[in-house]
Amino acid sequence: MSNSCTLSSIKRFFHDVFKILKETDKEVIDIWYNPLENGLFKSFNKDQENEILENFNCIKVEKGNYKEYYSINKISFIIEAMKFLDGIHIKQLSEILDFNAFEQLIQEILIECGYFSIKNFRFSDRSNFKSKTKQGRYEIDVIGIYDQYILVIDAKQWRHKDSFSAINKAANLQFRRVQALKQNPEVFSKLFEDLVGVNPRIKKRVPFILVPIIVTIEDNYIKMNDNQVPLVSISNFNSFLQELPLNLQYFKTIKINKVNIQTQLF
Repeated sequence: MSNSCTLSSIKRFFHDVFKILKETDKEVIDIWYNPLENGLFKSFNKDQENEILENFNCIKVEKGNYKEYYSINKISFIIEAMKFLDGIHIKQLSEILDFNAFEQLIQEILIECGYFSIKNFRFSDRSNFKSKTKQGRYEIDVIGIYDQYILVIDAKQWRHKDSFSAINKAANLQFRRVQALKQNPEVFSKLFEDLVGVNPRIKKRVPFILVPIIVTIEDNYIKMNDNQVPLVSISNFNSFLQELPLNLQYFKTIKINKVNIQTQLF
């Protein structure tokens, strides 16, 4: 960016947008605002306004009813604001989102960290495992694949401190979903192929390591449940991803030693 926008002016911009977004409907991700009414750039000169619009993906100028509006995407805003908003926690930023958008935020953080990712992955259990779980269909909130690591994430937008028994139960259910995924090799192979594609070098990644995780909006005093499933707050999620290879030994994981992709066994 050029010198027309200082760090303090960028921070001021993100603070102003945050004030606007806190008052909006949590179910709406893309907010349209009339620039003549909100005074968003009232303390900026035209060069600074143009530079912000050119350099940050969270805000764009759109036309509707023959007028120009600011279009602000909440997910993009949070991702970009994390770099500039001193004193505003990502937990506070996440509270402008509803449950579905919270899942999307987790997915975007994964993508920013180099993961292939999908959310709301559903699959039917075609193995004998369903007789043990009494469940024929599963849904996983977010899945992220990086190298040999496959994170299987359950997003919890808990607003209060839950009891250990509730947290423990949710984490154990997530581990059961990972078990079911392994027990359905055709489902896993199709998931992997759709996300990563077909590549002969895939065989160098095996075994794949599946890691069940609970990601919460609240900071929890419990870091793992009694089955070693990690409980990660959204504020610690990025550091969790960076430190995963170092801490993997402490977590409950499941290995998959082979995957069938387009009739080729890797």
